[in-house]
Amino acid sequence: MVLAPSATQNFGALVLDFLSYLEFERGLSRNTLDAYRNDLAHYGAWLDDGGRDPLTVGPGDLAEFVEGMEGAPATVQRRIACLRSFHRHLRRRGLTSTDPSAGLSAPREPRRLPQPLSREEVARLLAQPAGDSPAALRDRALLELMYACGLRASEAIGLEVSDVDLRQGTLRARGRGPRERLVPIGAAAARALAAYLGRGRPKLIGERLEPRLFVNHRGTGLTRQGLYKIVRRHARAAGLDGRMSPHTLRHTFAVHLLAGGCDLRSLQEMLGHADLATTQLYQQLSAERLAH
Repeated sequence: MVLAPSATQNFGALVLDFLSYLEFERGLSRNTLDAYRNDLAHYGAWLDDGGRDPLTVGPGDLAEFVEGMEGAPATVQRRIACLRSFHRHLRRRGLTSTDPSAGLSAPREPRRLPQPLSREEVARLLAQPAGDSPAALRDRALLELMYACGLRASEAIGLEVSDVDLRQGTLRARGRGPRERLVPIGAAAARALAAYLGRGRPKLIGERLEPRLFVNHRGTGLTRQGLYKIVRRHARAAGLDGRMSPHTLRHTFAVHLLAGGCDLRSLQEMLGHADLATTQLYQQLSAERLAH
């Protein structure tokens, strides 16, 4: 079967065709099909987050996706195998002329997690957005929220005002694939967010009707690149490593919770991990941190 051109833009249709091929022509087991379906949900969320088309992604795009994978080595290897098989299938169907996954290789060693910040380093970072300008109020709320809730970069920029409930002290984070979770905000982050919503965001958006919580100076939703610039600028000002990324705050959130006695299952829910083995990587990192 060759997909009609109108269907090639629908990622869901591409996945359905691929899984049907695996089930009926390759005879793969139900467990393998379910695992691949979940893997492709992660891939689809990443494609959507960056506005990428699965029919035009290049080798560099896929390398970036693999670099950002979380999970145990066996899980990462399976996801890469799924990615290779999916893109070979697209080429076999005549939907693409090249296979961007041809040179993709799984990491030979478990991917190292970034070193988490100490509590003193976190305090220095959070203190950097000084003043009451709209940008400072936004940056303070953004950093506080990412640390307090362990948000991924895509989750932070994807937040809408309606996702936040300051009275309940929770926010709704949209994770990879179709998963959503409620995360407690914490008092410090709630205060910073209330200040931003009351005195910062209205000045940034002006008369615009913008649903996104965090916006840029034009009043439109903050992009991934904009988020990275904000985090790195304040990290440099705090005397921290200039290579620090938004994901460092997520790792720090996890390690600090574990050090404070949080159990793995609760942390798994707060991080939005589908696989407990992914969360266990933080337990190892927390133990290593405490040993030094």
